[in-house]
Amino acid sequence: MRELDVSKITEAVKEMCIEANHYLSEDMKCAMLTAARREESALGRQILGQLQENMEIAGEEMIPICQDTGMAVIFMEVGQEVHFAGGPLEEAVNEGVRQGYQEGFLRKSVVKDPIERENTRDNTPAVIHYFIVPGDKVKITVAPKGFGSENMSRVFMLKPADGIEGVKAAVLRAVEEAGPNACPPMVVGVGIGGTFEKCALMAKRALTRPVDEHSGIPYVRSLEEELLERINCSGIGPGGLGGTTTALAVNIDTYPTHIAGLPVAVNICCHVNRHAVRTI
Repeated sequence: MRELDVSKITEAVKEMCIEANHYLSEDMKCAMLTAARREESALGRQILGQLQENMEIAGEEMIPICQDTGMAVIFMEVGQEVHFAGGPLEEAVNEGVRQGYQEGFLRKSVVKDPIERENTRDNTPAVIHYFIVPGDKVKITVAPKGFGSENMSRVFMLKPADGIEGVKAAVLRAVEEAGPNACPPMVVGVGIGGTFEKCALMAKRALTRPVDEHSGIPYVRSLEEELLERINCSGIGPGGLGGTTTALAVNIDTYPTHIAGLPVAVNICCHVNRHAVRTI
């Protein structure tokens, strides 16, 4: 059994909140550069160039990539041989978010109650998802999620008879309805299977998979490639102003489901698709 003081979790989460909001991940940098080379619209190329310039300034001058620094979504893969010491894990995670958003001068966007709307003033609490895995390490993924794109996400409870064509139609419908509101070029996370909440969690987590990696399931890989091509033929384009780069990637995860259902969730993220990953 490995003992891990939760202060290390707090420090890591703090640093990752600042990192994710100022620096684009390597996979997203490569995707943006590739998109700029391939974009066929002159206006689209101009917008992609402006987005890249914005990200360079953010990194050099430590200014957030976007004014919406998001609600902190955190995935914790906890090795079952880890014992946490020094206090409750969830409090340590939220303390890291609190310190990161205060010390990083990041916008505080979280309200205590969805109806009363009083700001918590430190961007806590985070939305935390825990997974117990083998081993004695803790893998942390911090993914600040802005709500321009989050508000465009959808869950569809399809019938089994709808099949793969129904899945395609649902994803394309979600993207078309999102249009410019999701700050394209977007990354599209899709969860297929499970239950109402499971498919939504898969769609959110799929956004953290590197955009240059495909599913290992052959039909899912083909579906990712087909949907990306069809989305990029929609004409929405960078900034929603037309072009051939509406999405940078479509990442799909699947899970077993009930004989009577075919749940599909589409979680859309903007062009920065912020995430930082560390293993302790």
